[in-house]
Amino acid sequence: MCEADRMIARAARRPVSLVLSGVLTGVLALSACSGGGEEKVSEDTSPEEVLAGAATALGETSGVNLTLSTTDLPDGVSGIVKADGLATDKPAFEGDITVIFAGQSVEVPVIAVDKLVYAVLPFSDGKYQDIDPAEYGAPDPATLINSDTGFSSLLGVTSDLEEGDSVRGGADNTEVLTTFTGTVPGEAMKKVIPSSSGDSFDAEYLVSDNGELRQAVLTGAFYPDSDDMTYTVDFADYGTTKDIVAP
Repeated sequence: MCEADRMIARAARRPVSLVLSGVLTGVLALSACSGGGEEKVSEDTSPEEVLAGAATALGETSGVNLTLSTTDLPDGVSGIVKADGLATDKPAFEGDITVIFAGQSVEVPVIAVDKLVYAVLPFSDGKYQDIDPAEYGAPDPATLINSDTGFSSLLGVTSDLEEGDSVRGGADNTEVLTTFTGTVPGEAMKKVIPSSSGDSFDAEYLVSDNGELRQAVLTGAFYPDSDDMTYTVDFADYGTTKDIVAP
């Protein structure tokens, strides 16, 4: 029994006038109960501990809505400029990916499941077909929240961590998000985005006060022989479930 429950139980044995006061006090204390809300990140928690917890939360969620985007893909590079969809722990992904290929922007519906990636390619018959995402400079989107090869894997290897300011964010700006900055080694980034070629990448993370990664801003050389660029990755709706199947 948590403290709020004990307060309400004691109040129930008191006169009516005191019961009301006790109930109100209990309501205010409900956030302290294990079932009354998610545990908040302690102010005494180190940046390394916060990111380790965020990595666990992302790696263990049943599903999350993920959006990856960039506005500065280097000229002449064939690569991904946006991905928007649901990634699950199957692992699987269903959504749309926009790539620059042969100088043109192409948006394709994508389903990735059972280690295969299917897409409806432009100028095709409108049916899904098996593709190799590496040909478009993209990773297998089903792996993007995987603990070993997804974005969660970057959190534990980020060095030179520093905690920054807290900002408002999330739905209707109702969440308090804390900024953490650091450096990701190139070999770790290459596991997530295979086309990555930089030795290291600057990282900025936004973590909610309940320990979930909300955003990762990653800057470096994501494509061979190209200038540095930035990918912004947003995560929302942790715990989403959907049975994604091959088309």
